[in-house]
Amino acid sequence: MSQVVVEKITEKITKALEPTQISVEDESHLHAGHAGARPGGQTHFRITVVSARFTDLSLVKRHRLINEALAEELQGPIHALAIKALSPDEV
Repeated sequence: MSQVVVEKITEKITKALEPTQISVEDESHLHAGHAGARPGGQTHFRITVVSARFTDLSLVKRHRLINEALAEELQGPIHALAIKALSPDEV
């Protein structure tokens, strides 16, 4: 079931940022019983995105691009999102 949100995140980030690499991990099982956790997961994610769009952008601007792409999901079901955003020359 957690694959549904993972697929939405991957699809939206790919469309918005054309990454050369993307990794989306559902870490909801690590947060069971904590704030924002729901039965069935799909609440806590860790993503790594490598995109040329990040070149010469600050970390804050990179995160804003990702947050804009995932605005709908950040209203729910995503409770927490850990982001690693790199340009290709930083890999």
